[in-house]
Amino acid sequence: MTRAGGADDPGATQHPGPHLPAQPAGSQPTLGLAGLTFVVPFFFLLASALGGAEPSLLVLGPLTTFALPMIATVAFWWQDWPGSRLRPGWSGITDTVVIGVGAVLSTILGQAVTSRVDLRGIFDPDPGPGHPPTFPVTLALGAAAFTIILHLTLVCEGRPIRRLGWFRGGVVALLGSLVIAVVAYLLLVNLDDVPAHVRQAERLRNPGGPVPVATYSAVLLVLGVWQVLLFVALRGWPFTRMRRPGLRLAAGNAAVVIGTAVSFPLLWWATGGDVDLINAIAGTVIAAALLVSMLFDGWPAARAGTGVRQLSVLPVVGLVAAVLYLALSAYAAGIDWTRTTADGWVALAALNYLALGVVVHVAVWRRWPVLVSTAR
Repeated sequence: MTRAGGADDPGATQHPGPHLPAQPAGSQPTLGLAGLTFVVPFFFLLASALGGAEPSLLVLGPLTTFALPMIATVAFWWQDWPGSRLRPGWSGITDTVVIGVGAVLSTILGQAVTSRVDLRGIFDPDPGPGHPPTFPVTLALGAAAFTIILHLTLVCEGRPIRRLGWFRGGVVALLGSLVIAVVAYLLLVNLDDVPAHVRQAERLRNPGGPVPVATYSAVLLVLGVWQVLLFVALRGWPFTRMRRPGLRLAAGNAAVVIGTAVSFPLLWWATGGDVDLINAIAGTVIAAALLVSMLFDGWPAARAGTGVRQLSVLPVVGLVAAVLYLALSAYAAGIDWTRTTADGWVALAALNYLALGVVVHVAVWRRWPVLVSTAR
């Protein structure tokens, strides 16, 4: 998530959203490959932390989903505060602890909205009768909060909240995204597809809105694809060429909304309404875009320059997404799932384990210790 525009694109306006420190010249793909030594173990640690893929998903799926808005706040609003006051290494550890605490508190909020607060339901993959689990019902809340703060940060350039300053602006952005996510859930979502006896056993509240919760989550993921492709992979092009902020913001928002409104029905038709498959496709595309654009700084496509030539990054993202989907699906196919499906795991593994690892490594840890050793 670097500042858009460049010397070979004089008409571009720098995107005022989040940016990362400049990398050493000619450091890619070495820097990205070195970063995989953090991202890949991070992925497998989360994927099997509780003794298996499904137990880990049942507990860490919601927690990592609610960690995403907190990561966006620390990395892109607070510029790594409070860790920024410490030396590398301790900085990343401190920020990770802050993010973890925020994730737990946000998950408790999600549990309070969807059922009732029960810590056993948060940390135990099989909490037992009478203890409401957080998977999968709270995922829609966490995903919505992340989508909202990402939209505010990238598409809306943080306006007008950034006027409050880096810390207060970040607090307002985080709390505002959570509040909007809760209101949207209560007004729009229904749990009609969840059997009544399951809702009763897990003490789930049915908001009674017009949209099934699974469809609601899938729409959010497709919206996230457009946010990431346009404002991370393409670095805000072509909107960065618009010098008038009002026009730029209107065009960027319209592109994301229209892209989602057009692509979601097409995906629904192509998959036969299989929301887990839609989620898996969207999740792997987002993860691939972050791998290519953040971990590898767009290499090798970024060498083509900015502007129209930046489009060359999209085929690379598409190829990486296809490889990710096939690899994760092959692994998931060998597991006997009881609480989710293979495609459901693929979606969350791509987003909450792989993509989250990329963002933590690049935007929170600032590539430490890889960047230090590479620079030396």
